Amino acid sequence: MTGRVTARLSGAGPVAEISGLTLGPAAGGPPVLHDVCLSVPRGQVLGVVGRSGSGKSSLAYSLLGHVRPGLEVRGGTVRVAGLDPFDGADARRLRGRVVSFLGQDPASSLNPALRIGTQIAEAVRLRSPVKGGAGIRARVGELLMSVRLPDDRAFQRRLPRQLSGGQAQRVALALALAGRPSLLVLDEPTSGLDPVLADGMRGLLAEVLSEGDRAALLVSHAPAWIASVADDVIRLDGGRIVAGGVPGASPPASPSVSFPAGGPRSTAPRVTAAAPAAVGHLFVRGLHAAHGRVSALHDVSLTVPAGSCTALVGPSGSGKTTLARCLAGLHPPARGSVEWRDERARRGRGAPVQLVAQDARGALNPRESVGDALMRPLRGVRGRSVQEASCESVRLVGLVGLGADVLARRPGELSGGQRQRVALARTLAAGPRVLVCDEITPALDPETASGVLDLLDSLRRATGLTVVMVTHDLAAAAARADQVVVLDAGRVVEAGPADRVLVTPEHPVTRELLAREGGPALAVPEQRR
Repeated sequence: MTGRVTARLSGAGPVAEISGLTLGPAAGGPPVLHDVCLSVPRGQVLGVVGRSGSGKSSLAYSLLGHVRPGLEVRGGTVRVAGLDPFDGADARRLRGRVVSFLGQDPASSLNPALRIGTQIAEAVRLRSPVKGGAGIRARVGELLMSVRLPDDRAFQRRLPRQLSGGQAQRVALALALAGRPSLLVLDEPTSGLDPVLADGMRGLLAEVLSEGDRAALLVSHAPAWIASVADDVIRLDGGRIVAGGVPGASPPASPSVSFPAGGPRSTAPRVTAAAPAAVGHLFVRGLHAAHGRVSALHDVSLTVPAGSCTALVGPSGSGKTTLARCLAGLHPPARGSVEWRDERARRGRGAPVQLVAQDARGALNPRESVGDALMRPLRGVRGRSVQEASCESVRLVGLVGLGADVLARRPGELSGGQRQRVALARTLAAGPRVLVCDEITPALDPETASGVLDLLDSLRRATGLTVVMVTHDLAAAAARADQVVVLDAGRVVEAGPADRVLVTPEHPVTRELLAREGGPALAVPEQRR
């Protein structure tokens, strides 16, 4: 499709309009968004789809008058309720009151030092006409109940770190709703949740979007959800609107997209000879862990053979991320032990277990370029020269499907999917023997996510790398993992070979997770049964 494509929904007058918007790097280069035009009427939902890096998040942020660091507005206009969100005075009138944002990273909208009730009360005081202590307290309770959370004092006194991923996402939604906004901007708001909670969150958002004449711009990689709630859908590719249409219709043909030279599908390590012998195991024995006084793990024991892939699955709040951080030595256990035994491992050259965190934004230094982030482990941990480290940096970003030009950019100049791939490249730069991946694909479109998982498979087979994969994607676990460990309420409730756990599950939690993904018959490819 060529030429300008304007997305305009039928119905009531628009609450937001974008005309000819073009964004690009301030230092020059191809635009991130090019001549984008769209209109979002009151009471309707516009869905936005496209590959990681296609400009979806940049489009969403523009409705709040925000441009990622390193980018600039090259042309066009944005209007929300007739105001310009890029104008300072208008932005103060709009943000949180007329337009609110809910993203894929709820932690970024929560102050880690303030209790939940305090944060919501402050949002109500600043963004709504409610006044007086009693009125504000009543509104806080109302907001918590509206997002299906307890409104009691004990819950309101929790800190963000004491919440599960699903709870944090719903608290972030309560903050977004505090000012009763006319427009919600939703950027992958369910990407980090397990299938059960994601389904519940989508149902909750459907209720929120059906209230009154509230409009929304919804960015998602979940086509079924987009089809169920959106009044119209646009597709972005390379910063341009290349297609549009009613949800559920067959998508128009769009330009084919492939990884750049050096990407996972072209230069991921190939097994051309026998992979190194898998020596050593990761042992977890009687592990107990807590967050303050809140217990998170109870007597967890498991063995991860070297060179294997183990999937950790379970509902949000079951302890998966805490276990992942314990494996990487980032969360001290209250009791028990984690030990990697490999007699061949060299001493003094970095930790054998490395974590790729779910929150790539928080894992990367916002003031440090991608190149500097990779050079540090390559030189400090692996002792390479500047020239060797530079060449290896180019190879690593190519492995994860990025071009060498990304090395000069900072995390704020990247899309969510690009940041996640940079985080993976940086972890690989340290030369780990065990890679613990905590939900590293939810921010990626299906094709890119599959490419990253293909890369991990190739690395594992070529180098003997051991992979522990925390995931809510049971299809990915079925296709990639040798064994599956199911957690619930901090305990291992089921464990075993993937083709047993995901075909003939024994525990109700496993069966419920599978039911949300189509049942055991769809979970494991036929050839693996």
